[in-house]
Amino acid sequence: MQLTNTEVAENTAPPKLLNQTQAILLVVIFIMLTGNFALFHGIVHIYPLTVANVPFLTSLALFFSALTAVFFLSICHGKLTRWILALFVIVASQAAYYMDHLGVIIDTVMIDNIMQTNTNEFASLITTSLIIRTLVLGIIPAWLIVKYCPSPTNFKAEIKSRLKTILFCLAGIILLVMPFTADYSSFIREHKIVRFYANPTYSVYSAIKYLTDQSKIASHTVLNKTAEDAVLIDPSTSKKELIILVVGETARADRFSLNGYQRETNPLLSKQNVVSFSNVSSCGTSTGVSVPCMFSSLGRDKYDKEKALEQENLLDVLKKNGIEVLWRDNNSDSKGVATRVKYEDFKSPTLNPVCEGECRDIGMLSGLDKYIEAHKSQDMMIVLHQMGNHGPEYYRRYPKAFERFKPACQTGELRDCSKQEIDNAYDNAILYTDYFLSEVISFLKKYDSTHETAMLYIADHGESLGEHGIYLHAAPYMIAPKEQTHVPAIVWTGQSFDYRLDDIKSYQNHALSHDDLFCTILASYELDSHICAAKKGIFSKNTVLKSAAIANNHANMKVN
Repeated sequence: MQLTNTEVAENTAPPKLLNQTQAILLVVIFIMLTGNFALFHGIVHIYPLTVANVPFLTSLALFFSALTAVFFLSICHGKLTRWILALFVIVASQAAYYMDHLGVIIDTVMIDNIMQTNTNEFASLITTSLIIRTLVLGIIPAWLIVKYCPSPTNFKAEIKSRLKTILFCLAGIILLVMPFTADYSSFIREHKIVRFYANPTYSVYSAIKYLTDQSKIASHTVLNKTAEDAVLIDPSTSKKELIILVVGETARADRFSLNGYQRETNPLLSKQNVVSFSNVSSCGTSTGVSVPCMFSSLGRDKYDKEKALEQENLLDVLKKNGIEVLWRDNNSDSKGVATRVKYEDFKSPTLNPVCEGECRDIGMLSGLDKYIEAHKSQDMMIVLHQMGNHGPEYYRRYPKAFERFKPACQTGELRDCSKQEIDNAYDNAILYTDYFLSEVISFLKKYDSTHETAMLYIADHGESLGEHGIYLHAAPYMIAPKEQTHVPAIVWTGQSFDYRLDDIKSYQNHALSHDDLFCTILASYELDSHICAAKKGIFSKNTVLKSAAIANNHANMKVN
């Protein structure tokens, strides 16, 4: 019997699903199998794959699958179903790549990091394996979904099907939990971090929270005042302050030979008269958190991005007290810190004369002599925001002349390199920071006879280099490894500065943090405020503040 063309087409066409609910459930299964390796790897690490653990492990796998199914069944409706499913398949493939390969978590901090990433930083994260994974597990499945996902049938029938399936999943969740109540209680209470790898549900939760937080931040326009009572202790000083604050990027304290690292990563700074503080912790594990936090008066425990943006920061306080402030940036930007002071972008050859494929930190010293001459009658604060050790392409962060440690990893695909190659590339970048900081000190020495000069270097956060299977940074602070929170801080002072290095060396192993920056800088400019009252012990080493305190004590004794 002869078949018609229509009948031939019907016989050869891929089988159609009966309804959208079935399509949603198939996509859920696909995402759970291809996009949740990090989740299940974490679970198996806690509960090893033994005969005794198999029932609970099976329950957990079905539990997360049912929750994911409820999520998709709730948001997918009508004609948009195919497009929502296709979008999430692509998003899940991307999230899974970074969780599987780098051990990162897609939380609000990571999303903020992504949103503030510039074009060059974004390009460094694009790797061959990412492209292949996105194509195979994202784009191609998304295309198949768009092409073959059933069109919506009767509205009431679709809603009925969704509700029945959601109720079935919820009932299943209850039945899955009941036999293992104690195990689930322990898992939820003690292993919160593993749940953060649930893909894509936790990423969606984080995205919603991020957008909510951003909308709150955008609604605030009036700044709350900070350190309104700040007074200049010694306005009669003949020399003006000239301080350069270098904000480092992605630097670990344990990779500085000044702090005992076995490799000579600070050959130049070791010849300078500097103090390296070896016990400093960061406010956050990402630039987007640490930079605004260290310049705020809130401290890590009270820091909140919304609160920080609502109030004046350190630079605002300096500016309103007559100090000339300049921010030069060779990183992404100031993260909202330098919005009310002079800001210069050194990420392109427009201002930066040292650009060899990538603009170098050393270029930020260009033209500073002219700037200082123009403001020689004022106290000055110059902030230099480094590119530093920004990963994952550490080999791009330094000129070839600084590639002392070989072989160095030559890709952003860190898992393709050995631990030694990654360490070599990272340490070479530290070596370049050593050169840069030494040049900053040499620059300041030219003004030692005319100004009270000083340099303070402090990094924003550290970096994981494969320890515990984790790379890069931005881990939630409560579970972040020390590699991401232990940061270097180095001080050099000129001969006329109010702090003597010999006086502050006793603090080089003292527990310090980003919380101390705000008052340290105020005290360096001889500004006194009640906001720094709790830290007077450390600042008593400032000769001007110390003299003022003694004078006040004598005056009070005479009155009494």
